Amino acid sequence: MTSFSCDKHRLHREGSMMEVSPSSTVSFREFGCEQTLLSRPDGSASFVQGDTSVMAGVYGPAEVKVSKEIYDRATLEVLVHPKVGLPGVRERSQEQCVRETCEASLLLSLHPRSSLTLILQVLHDDGSLLSCFLNAACMALMDAGLSMSCLFCGVTCAISTDGEIITDPTAAQEKESRALMTFAIDSKEHRVMMSSTKGSFSVHELQQCIAVSQKASEKIFQFYRDSVRRRYSKNL
Repeated sequence: MTSFSCDKHRLHREGSMMEVSPSSTVSFREFGCEQTLLSRPDGSASFVQGDTSVMAGVYGPAEVKVSKEIYDRATLEVLVHPKVGLPGVRERSQEQCVRETCEASLLLSLHPRSSLTLILQVLHDDGSLLSCFLNAACMALMDAGLSMSCLFCGVTCAISTDGEIITDPTAAQEKESRALMTFAIDSKEHRVMMSSTKGSFSVHELQQCIAVSQKASEKIFQFYRDSVRRRYSKNL
């Protein structure tokens, strides 16, 4: 049994994309996104992937407690709120994955001795939740107007018992799979910024899932562009 969480190591050569096996197909459930939904946060966004939906709110830069102050950059806090009940171990792991991805993308040095808070609220979970968190977080950070070195997106892959790679799996597909992987991909060179994996898989299967996620990220980044273009064309 192989299990890793939030692995930030580069799993491939920088600036290059792995080749996708001809038998691998990239398909997503329907996407949906809306920004500036909430009035109190400095930036907000909702993101929908099929029946999985998440709300994200960004607060800051703001004052930070002295105990959490960092002299040369902003302090980033990520909070995940489940649909019902209190946050548990799963939510703490998701918070770490999202925080590490955001820290790798945001130019936190522009806001020393301040705090940024990202709150993620689960509205409905039907699989691929961590990737939906990442996508909602990126759209909310954009809405807040925060400086970033690159955009990022999340892609979840499941490996079925017969070895098929499924992108954006539903909760039922996740339950039936023998391995589940989520990758954060950057918009510049399609590098892996973060990975969270669990289950049993081979090195070759891991490499194939990375390649599929890199290819799939192009569709998500195009959705980002189309979504922002539609938003600002309405305001003109």
